[in-house]
Amino acid sequence: MKAFSITIAATILFIMISSFTSKPPKKIVFFGDSITEMGVQEGGYIDLIRQKLIENNQADSYELIGAGIGGNKVYDLYFRLEKDVLDVHPDVVFIFVGVNDVWHKDDYGTGTDPDRFDRFYTAIIEKIKAKGAEVICVTPAVIGEKTDFSNPQDGDLNEYAKMIRKIAEKTDSKLVDLRQVFLEYNLAKNSENADRGILTVDRVHLNQAGNELVANLFLSQIIN
Repeated sequence: MKAFSITIAATILFIMISSFTSKPPKKIVFFGDSITEMGVQEGGYIDLIRQKLIENNQADSYELIGAGIGGNKVYDLYFRLEKDVLDVHPDVVFIFVGVNDVWHKDDYGTGTDPDRFDRFYTAIIEKIKAKGAEVICVTPAVIGEKTDFSNPQDGDLNEYAKMIRKIAEKTDSKLVDLRQVFLEYNLAKNSENADRGILTVDRVHLNQAGNELVANLFLSQIIN
């Protein structure tokens, strides 16, 4: 009877210790525009990351949160930062923005000037890091997939990608350089110099191959 009581007590103690020592899942927020908004859908890059974590028996270790809204520019992210990111107490935040800041200049006349983009982007990083979260900057990938730099917004997109690279270095943040990766992929796969259909469905939003590519790149940042 005494041995049985000791066993029960040891079991209860083990359960109590386990409940106190088990780590909560790591919260990953994907902060961006319509590319991220679509990423949570079936087959989207966030959904694919979730599937890959399940396959690796790591799903319980991570909580993935999509915080993308279509049409958003960098200042939209800044103004909803508190509610959509900081209030959920993330461990890691991917900042994936810039396409609309460039694209909307020509289409709507409502893009973001470089100096304002720099200030808002840097301020977002500073606020996130002040809460103790890690930041991963992501360069905007493409507005058109032609590889000869004849897409109408290539010049501006290159400049904004360059700006993000400098901001990441200046703020000691990690970087996923989608602009460079997409160009290299298209140089290898886009022999007909098409403006879409290789990694995107419409020159901007990701197709199956694009979602797979982004998911793998982001996953490598999450699990390392």
